[in-house]
Amino acid sequence: MGECVVRLDDVPAGDRFEVWWESVAKAVVSVEAFSAHAEDFWAEMRSVDLGPVHLTRVSCVGFEAHRSASRIRRSDPEAYQLSVTVGGRSGLEQGHGQAVLAPTDLVLYDTSRPFKAWSAADGDGLSEGLIVQFPHDVLRLSETIVKPLLGRRMSGRHGVGAILGGLLQQSLSNAGHLLAADRGRLSTIVVDLLTALLAHELEKDPDTLLPDSGQVLVLRVQDFVERHLDDLSLSPADIAAAHHVSLRHLQRLFLQEGLTISGWVRDRRLERCRRALADPLTDSVPINVIAARWGFISDAHFNRLFRRTFGLPPASYRRHMRDGRVR
Repeated sequence: MGECVVRLDDVPAGDRFEVWWESVAKAVVSVEAFSAHAEDFWAEMRSVDLGPVHLTRVSCVGFEAHRSASRIRRSDPEAYQLSVTVGGRSGLEQGHGQAVLAPTDLVLYDTSRPFKAWSAADGDGLSEGLIVQFPHDVLRLSETIVKPLLGRRMSGRHGVGAILGGLLQQSLSNAGHLLAADRGRLSTIVVDLLTALLAHELEKDPDTLLPDSGQVLVLRVQDFVERHLDDLSLSPADIAAAHHVSLRHLQRLFLQEGLTISGWVRDRRLERCRRALADPLTDSVPINVIAARWGFISDAHFNRLFRRTFGLPPASYRRHMRDGRVR
C-alpha cells in the first residue's frame, strides 16, 4: 500500500474544518471535534500503511475531540491506537487514565471505548503528533492486561519508548523507499517494541497498574517464550520451572486470560512461519523446511493450522504475498 497525504491549502477556509474531520474519520477514527480556530482551521496529515499497522503524522492547530459510545456503535475499527506527541502539548482521557503529554510522550488507547483527546499548539501555532493504529488481535495481549494501561502517559525520552518513537518517525520519513516486504517487517517490529514498552510499564509499577500480579507474570512468561521459541524442546513444565511456579498455577493464570500455554507457544511459532513465508529472502527455502524449523513436522497438520489461523494455505499465502494481495 502507498502513502496518502491530506492538505487543506486548496480547500476554502469555511470548509476546512468539516473536510478535515471527514478525512480523520477515514484515516484514523470518527470523532466529534471542536476548535477555537474552526473559522481559519489548518491541518495536514500523511499516512502510510505498513500492513496491519497504519501510521499517520498530523500537524494542526489546537482542537478538542470526543469519541462517544454512539459513534462507536456506528463505526468501530476495533483497534488500538498509540499517540506520540512530537510538538506542542496534547492530552487524552480514557476510563480511569488521564494523560497530559509533552514532546516524545506516548499514550495507548482503544477505539472501542469512549475517549477525549485535545491538542494545544506550540509557539509556531501548530501541534504535531504520530498515530499508530492496529487491530486488537495484532497486539496478542489480552484485554485484561492492556486495559489498565489505556490513557496512561508513557515516556519516550529513554529506553524502549525512545526506540519506538524514533523508529516510527524514521519509518514515516523513509516510507517512499520501502518495499512491500520492508513494510511487513517494520509492522512486526513496531508491534514487538510496543509489547516490550507495555511490559516495561507493568514491571516498573505493577502494584498501581495491575492489582493482579498474575497478569504481570503472564506477560513475563510470554516475553520469555518469544526469546526461546527456537528451542523446540521447550515444554510448559520448563517454562513454569524457569519462573519458579508450578505448572498447574501457570496454566490457571493463562486460562484466566483465555489462553493455554501450549496453544500460545504454537501460535507464536505459526507466526514465525508466517513471517518467513512473507519474506522474499526465504523464497528458495521449501515450506516444509520452514515448518520443521519451528516444530511442525507433519505437512498436513501444518497446512491445516496455518490455513485456520491465517485464512490461506502456506503456499497460497507465500504466492499472494509476492503478488501484493495479502495484507
